[in-house]
Amino acid sequence: MMKLQLLQKGILRYMTSFNVLKNNMEELALTKMLEILPNVIDKSTKNKTSLVDSLLELTNAEIEFRAERAKKINITTSHFPYIKTFKDFDFLYQPSVNKEQIADLKSLRFIETKTNIIFIGSSGEGKTHLATAIGIEAASQRISTYFINFAKLMEKLKQASKENRVEQVVKHYLKYTVLIIDEIGYLPVDKAAAYGFFQLIAARYEFRPTILTTNQSFSKWPDVFGDAVIANAIIDRLVHHCEIIKITGHSYRVKDRNLFDEDAETRS
Repeated sequence: MMKLQLLQKGILRYMTSFNVLKNNMEELALTKMLEILPNVIDKSTKNKTSLVDSLLELTNAEIEFRAERAKKINITTSHFPYIKTFKDFDFLYQPSVNKEQIADLKSLRFIETKTNIIFIGSSGEGKTHLATAIGIEAASQRISTYFINFAKLMEKLKQASKENRVEQVVKHYLKYTVLIIDEIGYLPVDKAAAYGFFQLIAARYEFRPTILTTNQSFSKWPDVFGDAVIANAIIDRLVHHCEIIKITGHSYRVKDRNLFDEDAETRS
């Protein structure tokens, strides 16, 4: 009878300690450790795992969980238009794109060298996809990254110019290690916004890299910005340390339709 009582007391003490431990983990927001704790204890009891090994398993799981959570948060707050990676890019469909060059950009070495990246090509050829893939790679490694459409940025700078706070907007976008500006050239630019854009590019020059996509050759940029002097000043700072990738091929948006048409012609 006494042995049974001692056993019951031991179980009660264990359960109390276990509950306190769970509460402590919850209080410390050790989410993953709390989730796998029962399994680790069971494994430890069954395999006679050491305390150090059990703690190592718990802490490793928590670190991996937090890293994955931070990665997802960084990607979300970077405002990408969609989630597309390098694995999703069809290099066979766009043979003009140098796969080795893209692999080097994926390494993020351009951030250390403060090298800008400019993708030039017609609509639908994968410029935004590749710019996004680079950005996601950076955000995944907890590097501050931000994606913005050029027209939206111009609206912000135009409004900021009216309110005499362009410097404030420039400082905001200067804080991101990698800034991606998409679709330069689709719409004409207000002169005040163009000057604000020049200030942003000048501020990031040789300080932090900027990734841009455009459907216009540099010779057309004076028309885009409405001022040859500003356009040339922007180009000068962008291309000084820059990887320029020209894509010449077919639009991904008609890829499936083309295949369908070819099949139809074959059947006929």
